[in-house]
Formats: sequence, C-alpha cells, structure tokens
Amino acid sequence: MTAATLITKPLPAHPLPRKPLPAGWPRERYESHNRRLKAMRLAIALLDTGVYRPEQATNCRIRGTAADIGVHAPSDTTCRLVRALLYDHC
Repeated sequence: MTAATLITKPLPAHPLPRKPLPAGWPRERYESHNRRLKAMRLAIALLDTGVYRPEQATNCRIRGTAADIGVHAPSDTTCRLVRALLYDHC
C-alpha cells in the first residue's frame, strides 16, 4: 500500500489581509465562525491525503495534518467537527 501525500499547500507565513468580521457579534459567534473555517481547511487536507471516513480521522491524525498545513493544533471540539464534516461527505 502506498502512503498518501498531502496535496494541500501550507498556509503562507504572511497571509493576505482578511476582511474584518462585522462588529457587534457575541464573542461565541466569532469563535464558532473561526472554528468552522479551521475544521473545513483540515477536512479538505484530510480528503487530499485519502482520509474519507470519520473513523480514519483520529485526533492524532487531524493534529498531524494541521501541523503539515501550518495551522495550530486543533482542540478536541474542532477534531469532532472535522469528523462531522467527513461524515457529511460520505
């Protein structure tokens, strides 16, 4: 069996400036928004490496993929969200 390679490129060291989120949202909404964006990036990277099923995506594998693409290690909550996204994909 051959090892899967990562197709998703690492994030640039200095990303393009982002448009700020609208002011006035509760803090939880900002945190949720950013968590979903991170989970989406991780799910795409996992799909690129051949991880298609939620049971293949362990916390260790998700965190390893995060290191590969250059994002901070996700929390357990974000890992669950990544698996939920993979489940929806099947």
